[in-house]
Amino acid sequence: MKTKIPSTHPTASVTTPDRSPGPTTTPSHGPLGRIIVTSLTAGAVAAGALTLGLFGGATESAITGSALVAFGASWAMLAVLSTRLTSQPQRWAFVPAAVMTAMGLVLLVSAPSEAGLAVMGWLWPPVILVLAGWMFVHLRRAVADRRRWLLYPVVAVLGLAALGAAAEDVAQVRDQHAYPMPGASYDVGGHRLHLDCHGQAAPSGQAGPAGPTVILENGLGEMSASWARIIPAVARTTRVCAYDRAGQGWSEEAAHPLDGRETARDLRTLLARAHEHGPFILVGHSTGGTYALTYAAQYPAQVAGLVLLDSSSPDQFTVIPSFAGSYTMTRRAVALLPSLSRLGLARLSPAASALPPPAAAQVRAFSTSARGLRNVRDEQSRLRDVFAQARALVTLGGKPLAVVTANESLSTAGWAAAQDRLAALSINSSHRIADATHGGLLDDPHGAAVSVRAITDVVRSASTQASLTRP
Repeated sequence: MKTKIPSTHPTASVTTPDRSPGPTTTPSHGPLGRIIVTSLTAGAVAAGALTLGLFGGATESAITGSALVAFGASWAMLAVLSTRLTSQPQRWAFVPAAVMTAMGLVLLVSAPSEAGLAVMGWLWPPVILVLAGWMFVHLRRAVADRRRWLLYPVVAVLGLAALGAAAEDVAQVRDQHAYPMPGASYDVGGHRLHLDCHGQAAPSGQAGPAGPTVILENGLGEMSASWARIIPAVARTTRVCAYDRAGQGWSEEAAHPLDGRETARDLRTLLARAHEHGPFILVGHSTGGTYALTYAAQYPAQVAGLVLLDSSSPDQFTVIPSFAGSYTMTRRAVALLPSLSRLGLARLSPAASALPPPAAAQVRAFSTSARGLRNVRDEQSRLRDVFAQARALVTLGGKPLAVVTANESLSTAGWAAAQDRLAALSINSSHRIADATHGGLLDDPHGAAVSVRAITDVVRSASTQASLTRP
């Protein structure tokens, strides 16, 4: 029997195992870089669409909550796509996705008050700072190449946001101690309003060197301290009271943003509980002028005269061609500011106030705080109602009225005609053009002097029943 011996000849055929590539169960290296960029871009676009579109002009909790949900979705998108399409699954991204989405939903569903937002302001910065550190460690492990540099800046921004928010919390506490409330506060029905009065008025129903008490009505984003150049000068001749509307300065917020009539009821209750006796001279700056007009329409017997300092017009949406469009845009933009100020970003803006100390610091502290910016958002949301209600005042009869227009504002089409229409509300009126800016009528020494002269002229006219002197 012959045995077949395998040939060792070099040319002999040798059968070897088949080593050709076959089906693989591991995903190939996919476009991780593109997935990272796409996910982060989608989150930013979604956040912009929600905060400026769907929730445009909404409350702080809605703005912040919707942005967090959008960012949470972008991290979830990164985790899902990288797991399915690449060999470098970024499952760690599910953690920031869950944390941000949960925080956003809590804000959207609970819609916390200012007190609740303040408490949350102390809780979330350490959580986010720890999360940023955890993300940094895990992305170093999970992203094996230079594509991790696409994520480092995002994690760094997250950490800086937490640090900025913590610093803002500390700064708010410092401001509360540094700027104690002058005057007093009074319960007007569910919230307390701040009132600060100086000087002496003439006894009720009697003539004398002093005239009726002057009540100062703040403009949008202003507070009682904004009148620091006006109050001492007016107090030399009569009693003058500055107050803060709900949500401004040292006053508490109301349960909801107030319209002009609700604000007038607040003011009437405040003056009654403070035992301030009318009739009063009302002085309104900017949008404060329309609140003063509404008060005069609601309580005519309580008003002896008016001073309107570059006042908004009740017809502003129609007589100022550019206003309606700019209002729509600014209302959406302003609604973002309270959320950004929670990160301390508002304090980075340059100081613009020319008020004397300590008023300048007080106004800046309020105007850069989340609370102050939320007040601007709240009052803006009711401007249409405020202006419409101010139209109820069709005449002051012979009560003295001084209208002071800043020449800076005359460059706005329709402003001059609107100011003339305001001056026509009384047969005893004076329309004066001041060489000042809109804000300078309060904080600039020259502009404030023009405002004081207008106030004292109206006080004198109301006291003596004489015609208002025209400059």
